Amino acid sequence: MASDGTAQANDALVRDFMAAWERRDTAFILECFTEDAVYHSMPLTPIVGKDAIGAWVRGFEDVPAGRLEVGNQVASGTVVMNERTDFITLNGRPVTLPICGVFEMVDGRIRAWREYFDLAPATAAFKS
Repeated sequence: MASDGTAQANDALVRDFMAAWERRDTAFILECFTEDAVYHSMPLTPIVGKDAIGAWVRGFEDVPAGRLEVGNQVASGTVVMNERTDFITLNGRPVTLPICGVFEMVDGRIRAWREYFDLAPATAAFKS
């Protein structure tokens, strides 16, 4: 996972990061983060620090892998943004989540990952 920190390398890293989620490659996913990284799914409380993010990521290891379809992605300097649709399974039910993701990169790793989406499709999977 070598990255020289250029916009092109940051773009490639985020694409590889998305693919790692599809195959549930926890080790690769965690290697992408700085130690002080923050993941913030905007409808929820931020997860701060690589250890806390690791615990959260490991919580998905037994969840069926989904498909993360990136429609558009742009990289400029140390910021990568993507517009994607996640096709996932929650509580045994298929869920489609349109998401906008913003990644702030430092030295070829993710320091901040913010996602903007409507939580309603995810919470609906847990209602009877």
